[in-house]
Amino acid sequence: MSAQSFIEIDSNIKAWVRGVPVGDNAIEQLKNIASLPILGGHVAVMPDVHLGMGATVGSVIATKSAIIPAAVGVDIGCGMMAVRTSLSSADLPDSLRPLRRDIEKAVPVGFEFHKRPVFEGKGKSPAITPELVARAKTLNERFDSLQIMAKVKRLNEGRMWSQLGTLGGGNHFIEICVSEDDEVWVMLHSGSRNVGKTFADVAIAMAKEKAERESRELPDKTLAWLGQGTAEFDMYVEALLWAQDYAALNRQFMMALVLDVMREHFGEKFSTHESAINCHHNYAQQEEHFGRKMWITRKGAVSASQGTLGIIPGNMGARSFIVRGKGNPHSYHSCSHGAGRVLSRTKARAQYSAQDLADQTAGVECRKDRNVVDEIPAAYKDIDAVMAAQSDLVDVVAVLKQVVCVKG
Repeated sequence: MSAQSFIEIDSNIKAWVRGVPVGDNAIEQLKNIASLPILGGHVAVMPDVHLGMGATVGSVIATKSAIIPAAVGVDIGCGMMAVRTSLSSADLPDSLRPLRRDIEKAVPVGFEFHKRPVFEGKGKSPAITPELVARAKTLNERFDSLQIMAKVKRLNEGRMWSQLGTLGGGNHFIEICVSEDDEVWVMLHSGSRNVGKTFADVAIAMAKEKAERESRELPDKTLAWLGQGTAEFDMYVEALLWAQDYAALNRQFMMALVLDVMREHFGEKFSTHESAINCHHNYAQQEEHFGRKMWITRKGAVSASQGTLGIIPGNMGARSFIVRGKGNPHSYHSCSHGAGRVLSRTKARAQYSAQDLADQTAGVECRKDRNVVDEIPAAYKDIDAVMAAQSDLVDVVAVLKQVVCVKG
């Protein structure tokens, strides 16, 4: 790998940002992370990098025997899922609105959730297999022994199970896409819903309390960490791994519901090809890099180890990419998780109108109202520039363009 593939922002910050904008506030936040004594190597910066809560979105952080809960973030296990179908663009109707409406009926969006856990509804969905139901039951059994629940003040467990198979809001989405090879794909983006946020809030508070007790000097109090060998660390890691599994299963249940809608609309001509891609982009796990075992936190980054398939979405009006990792060691075998924002949600709402959104999403069947203006394409970096900046991290397998986009 050529050292010229990245830019050294600092002595221990390697950034794949050639040709893409990086805000000064993001650079300052990266330098704060890079100054921490628990760092196990350099910070790898992806081209979608932008200011985040606690730590920079689009960064890969290697730590020694510690995890920063705020760096993982509050949507533990947030990620993407995609599956290729048997359909081509010629199979799609002239009006895609009925398909969007039926997807929105099948998958609760925003703050909505199922009336009862979807895995309990017999006959509700033929795509919800016994294997998926068994995984939900195993997750339920593991939940009962989570130590972190002793610290949780409020969590509606009934609602938590009814949120499996739901989208949420913000930048989460469900899309029907057509590839450059004229194949129809289903792609979606969501995470661990309220339970992941609940666990993250508890862990962030524990880390801050511990930092205060030990009088640690931090450049930003949200960068407080939990160290291996402590009860708090064990409590968090157990909850972290559980929430990551919940997030992956949430995406699988959602995909099952969407595929059922597709079957209803397209009948016998509809089927799916090879196994779906299901990848996290807000998570932490133990990995070995440069001969050392470390905790790798990918905050807005996807695993791109040699041969691994991943998903890099653009925005509501841009192309998305199915990629195969090249296993670049300098990036800790990672790539970007999307285009990355250039405008905050507040600034996007102030700068653009619903008409601007309609203009920038022309040809896409989606919501075009004021409540989703913060997701307008202009609020994001140019996805083509982002992909060019990380050409040594991934190979492109498929290029997709959405024709339907469901937002919360």
